[in-house]
Amino acid sequence: MAAVSESPGKLLRRHGLRPKKSWGQNFLGDEKVLGVLAALSGAGPGDWIVELGAGLGHLTRALLATGARVVAVERDRELAPILRQELVGAEVHEADAKSFDLGAVAARAGRPIVLCGNLPYHLSSPILFHALDQRASIRRAVLLLQREVAERVAAPPGGRDYGLLSVLLGLWADARIGLSVPRGSFTPPPEVESAALVLDFLSAPRAQVGDEARFRALVKAAFAQRRKTLSNALKVLPGAREALERAGIDSQRRGETLTVEEFAAVERGLPR
Repeated sequence: MAAVSESPGKLLRRHGLRPKKSWGQNFLGDEKVLGVLAALSGAGPGDWIVELGAGLGHLTRALLATGARVVAVERDRELAPILRQELVGAEVHEADAKSFDLGAVAARAGRPIVLCGNLPYHLSSPILFHALDQRASIRRAVLLLQREVAERVAAPPGGRDYGLLSVLLGLWADARIGLSVPRGSFTPPPEVESAALVLDFLSAPRAQVGDEARFRALVKAAFAQRRKTLSNALKVLPGAREALERAGIDSQRRGETLTVEEFAAVERGLPR
């Protein structure tokens, strides 16, 4: 097994590879940051971690050091063999992070898993929605994202960062920024700042909704044109005006001012 201190650049050169820019590959090699990310997972012996986008295995090593069982997912056919060669103790899957079956791993574990990953920034939203759809299988997620995306998810109501992902994930999880990561911690350095988003999934939704697909449609409509009042933004949804009245919400407010609970109240008031 290669030394833990071997940098991403050296490891790539040893295997005759270069980062794939079109895949958004920025490898994290800062051991201090890796240690903090592993600590944020809150995992230990008996836990199972699924790591999405395992890359060269630097974060995988830090996660293995927690004593948890680690399932490393990597879709790059050139990197998956490196993970199998360089790592001892990780279960490596050559698969797509956007569709990997987290439920199957949770079933094997007999409990919800911890989800971790240094995600390609252009895949952040699809992977966040994938995690949301498989939330019953996850107890905590620690995901390294573009800082702006992480801040949007963790944003409270009332500000310009608050939006679709804030509400949809806020229905099912507590979100916070766990760590800011400078560009120089990566090889090659990305063009944007990064942050670790920590999601602690709830055992029940923060507020009752009648139909989650309709809740998503409602929230999406409310944020489709942020400058519009709810009265105008929700015209596409039949019965929205009456639903606002039943929920006691002023139709002249904008979507960014509504809490998760208020969105849920509007959804419950929509006609079935």
